[in-house]
Amino acid sequence: MKKTILVVGASGYVGSHLVPELLNQGHHVKATGRNLQLLRKRGWNDIDNLELIYLDLNDGSDLTDLFHGVDIVFFLVHGMNHGHDFIDFELDCARHFSQYLEHSQVEQVIYLGALQSEDAASTHLLARKETGNILRNSGKTIVELRAGIIIGPGSAAFEVMRDFVSHLPVMLTPQWVSSRNSPIALRNLLFYLTELIKKPNNENLIFDVAGPEQLTYRDQMVRLGTQLNKKIRVIPLKFLSPAMATYWLRFITSVPTNIARALINGLQYDLPADGSKLQQYIPQVLISYDDAISEALEMNDEIIDSEIWGFDPDALSRWKSNYGYYPKQAGYTLKTDASAEDLWRQVQLVGGKEGYFFANSLWRIREWMDSIIGGNALERYRRDPQHLQLGDRIDSWKVISLEENHFLSLLFGMKAPGLGRLEFTINDHGDHRSVDIRAWWHPKGFKGLLYWFAMMPAHLFIFRGMTLQLVKRCKAKAKDGQIDTV
Repeated sequence: MKKTILVVGASGYVGSHLVPELLNQGHHVKATGRNLQLLRKRGWNDIDNLELIYLDLNDGSDLTDLFHGVDIVFFLVHGMNHGHDFIDFELDCARHFSQYLEHSQVEQVIYLGALQSEDAASTHLLARKETGNILRNSGKTIVELRAGIIIGPGSAAFEVMRDFVSHLPVMLTPQWVSSRNSPIALRNLLFYLTELIKKPNNENLIFDVAGPEQLTYRDQMVRLGTQLNKKIRVIPLKFLSPAMATYWLRFITSVPTNIARALINGLQYDLPADGSKLQQYIPQVLISYDDAISEALEMNDEIIDSEIWGFDPDALSRWKSNYGYYPKQAGYTLKTDASAEDLWRQVQLVGGKEGYFFANSLWRIREWMDSIIGGNALERYRRDPQHLQLGDRIDSWKVISLEENHFLSLLFGMKAPGLGRLEFTINDHGDHRSVDIRAWWHPKGFKGLLYWFAMMPAHLFIFRGMTLQLVKRCKAKAKDGQIDTV
């Protein structure tokens, strides 16, 4: 029987894979997120049976209409990317959601939580447990799946391990590498989630989600290294605590630092899982750890074959499977009273004889550096001096996405260890406009990360100057500038 299903947290890792599965099964899906533009870039615009709904559980808004006609809810929200206070953020969001859930006609909620340990003092794990309790307080039927590491491209825990293996031939780690977990393949997890829809019940259930093997983190990284043709050594150090390890996460992994830090906090505990109860409830063949890794690595290229990169053939051909799945980013945003049309008119002048609005000498130096190592950045080119269209080449850049008066994305064409793009975004807020200039970078190994951090100071200096110059050229006022880096 087809259902109307609300997926809360559709832009997250599991949600982004679950929504297409639900649509393929013929369900009507309401997919929520705080950034609808990101959901649209997944190609989810104008899909039959799919509604995209803006939702920020932290803003205290009335959620009555959100539940209208909904049969099943998937609650996939977590707050790990929110920052140091993510625990309070996560629990407040759950309380706000549960308050309106209580008065809805929802039949069942499926909540994806985290494996628990009897001696665990991890705030991250305890928050996941408490979120389940808060949802149960609504009086609705809650089915909670408690999962550990999910093996698939984009899974934060998997990508942290992959970055460690790829970037560090010798790993000096805390003792937590001897802790055990029960990793599960993404495909197996999605099967559990979608099959639960077919099993309505009137009682709260809690299941551990487990793959066929319980492995230490050390074993997982060594076996991952084997598939990546990387011979690694893992050396546990008693004096190196997980808290100390979080300080250099920013330099080792492309996974957003807040998420990686929260995950590391829970790694020091054994998280054994007994998946037999769930297997009896929903039988399936569980994929081995090694096969799950192979499948994840084969799927890794999905990040580049997307609307985010304009499905551009040059981006597709230049992408390598060993590039970081998650991008680093740095940008500058400011507010202005300039019109979106005036700002867009200036943005379209980028490159060619016009240059880059600010610090053109620094751009020239970078172009000369590219030329020295065999690049062609010194070849100045623009099809039209005043207007851009999709596919245009601008010096060493290429237009891969463009939306009039709103958005321009340029594919980075110089030689460097990784793949990147430069974006100009204009948003109209009614009483003012915001202008954002931002670089995105998928690093190639540790060299790609070093390149990113070496360039970041210049990026932030240049992007600030570029945004101010854009506004100045519109003869308008600018205020409230803000730097943003990940």
